[in-house]
Order: sequence, then structure tokens, then C-alpha cells
Amino acid sequence: MADTDLPQALVQRGLRKELMPRHVAFVMDGNRRWAEARGLTTAEGHEAGGRALKKILQLSVAWGIRAITVFAFSQENFRRPEEEVDCCMELIEQGIRDEMEEYTRNGIRLHVIGDPSTRPASLQDAVREAEEMTRNNSRFHMILATCYSGRWDIVQACRELAAKVQDKLLNPEDIDEAMLAGHLSTNVLGEFACPDLLIRTSGELRLSNFLLWQSAYTELYFSNRMWPDFDEDEYLEALKNFQRRERRFGQRKPSSQESN
Repeated sequence: MADTDLPQALVQRGLRKELMPRHVAFVMDGNRRWAEARGLTTAEGHEAGGRALKKILQLSVAWGIRAITVFAFSQENFRRPEEEVDCCMELIEQGIRDEMEEYTRNGIRLHVIGDPSTRPASLQDAVREAEEMTRNNSRFHMILATCYSGRWDIVQACRELAAKVQDKLLNPEDIDEAMLAGHLSTNVLGEFACPDLLIRTSGELRLSNFLLWQSAYTELYFSNRMWPDFDEDEYLEALKNFQRRERRFGQRKPSSQESN
């Protein structure tokens, strides 16, 4: 696809198709603080965050990005007040059910990652239905990380490998980085399992236990916007920032003399 085939908003910002990230991850932070600043309830803040996510998903599909992973609810979030936890679980479930038909129409495949044992039964039912309904879609992948932590992800991968060793299906010395990566939750994305760009909103400057292994060489972008205010302009700015970076993956770029 030539640059002239890109949406006009991207062309005007000087973005190039060949430099677009294939996989973008989001830490959607700031819903509660956004609500408090407006005299709204925490639930209304999370509802606004859901609307922002829907818009970002639509833009990502339209702009040719192949996948997004969003941190919807962490294992640490269970430490919040029970009322807020229940509200989040209900909103996540309702969001999945409300968007299933749209995902199907637009070729979006939904994957939900995280510890299933900590999810309410009704949410688990919604997850199974949505994943089954969208399993043949391949235009775009939407990964919803709920009841998730990066450390849990690594531990569960190690347990799977340990079980294979115990069953004599695998020798310990055969385990390498690629094999372990193949047992992580995001392995469903295959060649682009690791995000090219990770965006965190609300001015916080940390990963907060999100995609720890997968983000080893991910470009990080931190926005001061609260998640409900993260809009098209800010998304475009993050992509523009990403395209200005030189990704060397630990290698040294040859000097001009070495390349001659």
C-alpha cells in the first residue's frame, strides 16, 4: 500500500505506512481520576473509558494496525473496593457482549488473556462465546487483558514447560527464549506477539506488571491525558513519535564510514 492510500489524517501528519506499528498495547489509566475531576462516579469514569476504547479500536482498524492489546483489569486491581471491582467486571462483560456482532462484521478476532480462575462465571461465559464467534476472523486482533499480570503470564508459561518436562515430553536443556515465548498469552498473535508500541495514559511512567516479557524491545509512549480523553489527535501524536525513533534491537547502527 502506498502512502497515498493512507487515511488523510495520517498523510497530513507525515506518517508512513511502512513505519506503522503492527501491534500497539495500551495501559488505559486515569478513568477514576477523570471522573473525580468532573464530579462523576467511578462507574461513570469507567464507562467513559469504554467509549474511548471503542474509538481507539475503530481507528486502529482503519489505519492498518494489525492488533491492539489493552490492559482492562490487572490482578492487582482486585485490591480496590469490592464495589469498583464488581463494576469493572460487569462493564467488561457487557462490553464484550455488546461488541460481538461488530467484531464479526469488521473481521476482528477477540482474545481474552489473564487468569480465568479469578473471573466471574458470567464473564467467563461471555469470553467463551465471543472467542468462539470471532475465531475465524483475521483482519484484526483485539487482545483484552483482564485479571492479567505480566508475572503471572511468565509463571504460567513456566508451569506448562515444567509439566512437559515432568511428562518426559521435553528436555530442560531444550528450553530457550523462543519456546518460553511460545507459551505466553500473546502467542495467539504469532509473529507480531510482541507490541511495537506501548502507550500509557494519565502521566504515570511505569509498566505496572503489563506484558513484561513481551515489552523487552517495545517503544514506550507516555501521555498526560487521562484515558477517557485519549483521542484521535493524541493517538496520531503517539504514532508520529514512534516513527521518529530508530529501533536497533540491541544492534549498533553502522557509521557512514563503515557502510561505504
